[in-house]
Parts: sequence; structure tokens; C-alpha cells
Amino acid sequence: MELTTIWFLLVAVLFTGYFILEGFDFGVGMLLPVLGRDDRERRVLINTIGPVWDGNEVWLITAGGAMFAAFPEWYATLFSGFYLPLLLILLALIARGVAFEYRHKRPEASWKRRWDAAIFWGSLLPAILWGVAFANILRGVPLDADHEYVGGLLDLLHPYALLGGVTTAALFLTHGAVFIALKTTGEVRDRAGALAVKLGLGAAVAAVAFLTWTLSIRSSAAAVVLAVGAALALLGGLAAARARREGWAFTGTAVAIALAVATLFAALFPNVLPSTLDPAGTLTATNAASTPYTLKIMTWVAVVFTPIVLAYQGWTYWVFRKRIGVVNIPQH
Repeated sequence: MELTTIWFLLVAVLFTGYFILEGFDFGVGMLLPVLGRDDRERRVLINTIGPVWDGNEVWLITAGGAMFAAFPEWYATLFSGFYLPLLLILLALIARGVAFEYRHKRPEASWKRRWDAAIFWGSLLPAILWGVAFANILRGVPLDADHEYVGGLLDLLHPYALLGGVTTAALFLTHGAVFIALKTTGEVRDRAGALAVKLGLGAAVAAVAFLTWTLSIRSSAAAVVLAVGAALALLGGLAAARARREGWAFTGTAVAIALAVATLFAALFPNVLPSTLDPAGTLTATNAASTPYTLKIMTWVAVVFTPIVLAYQGWTYWVFRKRIGVVNIPQH
């Protein structure tokens, strides 16, 4: 297997891990005003992701770094053409991170409401915009023969991209509700489990529509198989949620997101950013890649450090594996 293919797969794996882990983070943030009926319940929800949310964001940093080093042409064209959406994602993530740190600094209800709003919007905007971005990556954007983006913002906001944003937001909401049910006790757990089933039905409809549309634009045998697997995993997760088997439900939604992301990358390959204007402007895994020597050095670095990072993050989740509830939150 060529190194360009290996690094395409590694970038796909990194984004898959990011969407699985940050996906439930976003879901919890979006559900904060829905499932948190008072301050103690909202603190329970925040505490479910408190020890892990910042570690989950490292997957995005690593994916961006891998793209920059392995496929500099892809990185440069993507980040210049998608500048405004990616800037909005960055600002939302900053506001969300600051909110987690500052919410508890003062006791006033108005102070906490403002930071709760920052958590909500800082979760909702990336959840939508990531779907919009990846839908455009797969469909293609106007690139000239020099691989330069020559479109505008409105070129990124077509119906297919908007459906992609709705789909990712719906999947993350469902994933977050299942995670809350898995990590909490009492009434919060009960409400989250019931809501996960309702949200999941809407997410299933959106996901099937989006993946069907995706396969009509670009397809491969592997992409079709992965799309069917994603749908089955989501339905299995919803069935487990309905039976209050939260561990299996979370596994189902995680696998569904993983297979959905894999579907997009399988349908995209060997391209990394198609051009809707001129086939000569299309970026592929070959013409967008770094030199073979660079890819070789990066491969050895990845082989050494990736297992260490995965082991550390797995240990973090194991340490903070227990459920929490209102009884664990002191009154202020």
C-alpha cells in the first residue's frame, strides 16, 4: 500500500475518532438547556464530559496537523476556501472551552446562564458546520487549474451541504443523549434515555437521506457497504436505548458515526477535494501529498506515538467511568 493511501486512511481515522468523541461532547452541550432543569442538573451534565472534553479536541488538532504535514495542498486549499466556516468553528470551540472553565467562578444565576448559552451555541455551531464542511468536501467546490478556491460563501450553502449539517447535528444530539443516559443516575438518566430514542428516529431519517444523496454523487462498493452498516448500527443503538442498555446503545451510535464518516472518505477516495469547474483542478491523494521522504518519517513517528496517546486516553476514560447524579453535586 502506498504511503499516500496510508496517510489518507490515517486522516480518516483521526476525523472519525474526533466525531465519535467530540460528537457526544457537542450533544451534551446542545442538550444542556433541555435536560438540565435546574443548576444542579446542569452541573451533572457538564461533569459527565468535564474530565474528557479537552482531550477529545486533541483529535481535531492531530487531524489538522496530519493533513498539513501529509497533504499540504489539501490543507492550504481547504483552509483558505472554507476560511469563514472554519473560523466560526474555532471561535465556537474557544467560547465553549472558556465557558466550561468560567461557569463556576461566580454564584449569580445570570452569570451561569450566559456561560450556559455559550456552551449551547459553542456546541451547536460546530455540530452543524462540520456537516456542511464535509458535505462540500465530498461534493466538490469550485477550484481552478491551480487548485485555488474561486467560489464564495454562498457556494458552500447548497441544499446537500445544509442536509449534511442537519445530519451531523442530529447524530451528535442522539449520541450525546445516549452518553448522558450512560453516565448519569436518577431522573436525568431516565429523561436522557427517553429523549435519545426520539432524537434517534429523526437522526436516522436525516442520515439515510444524506447518505443516499451522498452515494448518488460519489460512490464505491465499499461506501455502499459502510452506509448500510451505519444505518444498521444506528437502529441497533436505538433499540438498545429503548431497552435501557446504555452501554450497547452508546456502542451503536458510536459505530454508526464511525461508519458514516468512513462512508464519506470511501466515497471520496482517491480524491481529497474535487473541483466542480475543471477536473484538472481536482486535488487527489497523490497530487496533494508531501514528498515520499516526509511521509516515511511521519509514518515512523505515528507508529511510535499513536499507541501511547491511545493508551493514555483510554486510561482517562477508565478512571472517570462511574455514573454521577444530583446526589453527587453539593448545593451552593
